[in-house]
Amino acid sequence: MEKYLRHGQEKTLEGTTQALATALHERPKLFDNQASFLNQVEKGRDLYAYPIAGPIQLDGKLADWDLYQHRALNYADGHLIYNHNESEPTNISFTHMVGKYGGYLYGYFQVNDPHVVFRSRKSLRVDRNDHLVMATQSPDGQFRRYIIANTKSGWLSAFELPADPTQSTPVEPESRIQGQWLQTEQGYNIEFRLPLTMVGSKLGFAIHNINDVNNRQLVNVIGTSATDSVASLGTVLVPSPEIESIIKGMSHNSSRIWVVDNHGRVLAKSGDIRTSSNTWADDLDVNQPNTFWQGVKQNYILPLYYKILTRPPQDFIDSLQDSTELTGSHIEKALEGKQGSTWRLTPDNKAVVLAAASPIWIDDKVMGVVIAEETTHGIRSLRNRALEKLFNVILTIMSMGTLALFIFASSISSRIRSLRDQAELAIDSQGRVRQQIVASKNRDEIGDLSRSFSSIVSRLGQYTHYLENMSSRLSHELRTPVAVVRSSLEHLGLQQLDEPSQKYVNRAQEGVNRLHLILNNLSEATRLEASLTQAESCRFSLKKVISGCMQGYQITFPEQAFNVHIEDKAMQCQGVPEYIAQLMDKLINNAIEFSEKDTAVTVSLTQFNKQAILKVSNIGPLLPKDMDSHIFESMVSIRPQGVNGKPHLGLGLYIARLVTDFHHGSIKASNITENNMSGVEICLSLPLSDEK
Repeated sequence: MEKYLRHGQEKTLEGTTQALATALHERPKLFDNQASFLNQVEKGRDLYAYPIAGPIQLDGKLADWDLYQHRALNYADGHLIYNHNESEPTNISFTHMVGKYGGYLYGYFQVNDPHVVFRSRKSLRVDRNDHLVMATQSPDGQFRRYIIANTKSGWLSAFELPADPTQSTPVEPESRIQGQWLQTEQGYNIEFRLPLTMVGSKLGFAIHNINDVNNRQLVNVIGTSATDSVASLGTVLVPSPEIESIIKGMSHNSSRIWVVDNHGRVLAKSGDIRTSSNTWADDLDVNQPNTFWQGVKQNYILPLYYKILTRPPQDFIDSLQDSTELTGSHIEKALEGKQGSTWRLTPDNKAVVLAAASPIWIDDKVMGVVIAEETTHGIRSLRNRALEKLFNVILTIMSMGTLALFIFASSISSRIRSLRDQAELAIDSQGRVRQQIVASKNRDEIGDLSRSFSSIVSRLGQYTHYLENMSSRLSHELRTPVAVVRSSLEHLGLQQLDEPSQKYVNRAQEGVNRLHLILNNLSEATRLEASLTQAESCRFSLKKVISGCMQGYQITFPEQAFNVHIEDKAMQCQGVPEYIAQLMDKLINNAIEFSEKDTAVTVSLTQFNKQAILKVSNIGPLLPKDMDSHIFESMVSIRPQGVNGKPHLGLGLYIARLVTDFHHGSIKASNITENNMSGVEICLSLPLSDEK
């Protein structure tokens, strides 16, 4: 897009120059007959009146010329017109320039002269002193000469000389030439102005130097050209106000228009490429409605875009801003009679300038060139605007895509979380299957995973149910053969047997008794689980139940010491007191079996807020690492075989947990260390019912 816009801008600018050139075709009066028709311009001899920004204060101090000093020319030995003694070096030089403002031609001479000789007040001659001679061909075609010869520093004394250069008198005062003669340490300054109506296309200046006040002999002459005839004069090119008025009326505000003669000297200029707006970007300045989107766009989105994009700068360096001569391939091509254009970078590389040129024809000859210049800021602005719109579309699509992906991901994560929650609820902390996973009907990967989990949980539930019922089935199936074996052993015991045979019968009887105890334990856990589902709860005093149990244990285990602390509070609970007593049997049996000899079992019952805290602790071996939560599971035991060789199936604490769960409490075991003694403490927390 930028490539085609550049091509379009180039063709448009060429059309502009062609239109302006057409307006200047076959109008020779707009071009200086002498200055524009020269075959070659000689710098220093052919002068250019530079446009001046404002009127010059004629005080001889030259302060107003500081802005234009880079255009001034230095004249010395190379511009010597006359020298009385060629063996002696030239001891004078000067700096000179002329400019145009309004209807006047301004100029100055800064002369370095170690011997300034003023005109004598009583002398009728004006040429026997340091003086400035000015010669021109006036607009009416007459050759005229003027002289500036002062008697002292101050207002200029100007006179018109006879046209014949051999005569220096008579002279007539010329009041139209105004200015100041100011003597300086290096010599003197002459600052002057005269109406443009006095100046034609030919102009020359010469400084006449006289060093001796007594003999007043002319030593040497240095000037822009000889001033003795029209043919000796150089040319002066003054920017044409007529051409300026034409290009100002036809140029548009985005271009800078130049008109130069066939030597490249500027005849007129209009416009400024740095401060002008650009036609290509005019539609970008349309006022946008002040909406919320526009505020977000201006304050947040565009600053982000322009970290990548660049705004066209307005402070670039324009090297041709004040040029008086233009060159370039486009101008050379136009001087050959063809349209030309070229692109250039500004010296600071901040802007690209397009220049187009078209020839001006007069009598089938190219007498000048129209040049139009524009920056590519408008194209860059259009490119940025197009990229802004593209970025907005991309941002919108990405936002919508991100939102769609977020919704899709949220849907997937929601289904995964739902599947996770079902999996966590399907199996409790003891590994029992509590509920089935509902298989999903979606035909995707998550649906397949859900159906796989559902099948796994279903098979696991069947296997768990088999394990849970195996103890009751095993107990039921073994009771009959155990009874047969026991009755047979009893009959054998009634008979007279020898000592070895009796020994084997006794050992068989002990085995049957142990097997019978195992069956009773299995049956106890199974019966408790079944009875818990049908138990009817009532409101009872936990304090009375625990106190009664402890009194019975002290009678049942007279050799075991007990430390009992029961807080004097009613502590009403909702549940089954017989199950609490069964729970206490398991906890006390467990504590007694693990207690060291001659140590007491500590039992405490306290109330904290609306919870009853029951603690049973003993001094003995510590729980193995990571077993504090597993000892309440079924068929888990860490105790060695008892002294009596009784079997331990790990159902005691499991029954305690079943009772605790039925009463909506919690139970945990932990190791304790106090008074250099270590042991295990089981803590039971039961909710209390509100008192009525």
